[in-house]
Amino acid sequence: MSDAPIVTGSDIIGALMLASPDLVAVIPAERIKGGRLGNVPLPAALVAIVSSVDRQALKQGSTVRRTDRVSVTVRTASHRQRKLLIRLIRNACSGRTGTIAGAEKVAVLTAGIGPEMDGPADSFEQAQDFKVSFNEPAF
Repeated sequence: MSDAPIVTGSDIIGALMLASPDLVAVIPAERIKGGRLGNVPLPAALVAIVSSVDRQALKQGSTVRRTDRVSVTVRTASHRQRKLLIRLIRNACSGRTGTIAGAEKVAVLTAGIGPEMDGPADSFEQAQDFKVSFNEPAF
């Protein structure tokens, strides 16, 4: 088994978001979360894997191509801020390629935007999805 850290599509999207000065100026880094948002001040963003597909390696020691569908849900205090954050997240992540968050041959594409929803405590929510493909060691 490899000593390389296990990287997921949500790690890649999270790294791209944290590397965006425009985005972090609106959502502080500590409010960009994985897992669940909980009771955090607004605005905030949750980065989560929706699904994952990997190709099977035919020989031991090779790599496999993995594609994760990653959803970034924003929670804001206003409709206007929700629209701004979705735009900033798309700008930070869409079309990125290369080595990101330790993953090689990364390719990030948008994969749809969810409905505008009412969040808890009279907040505004919406999700932006991405398809994140990358190579990882075969097990």
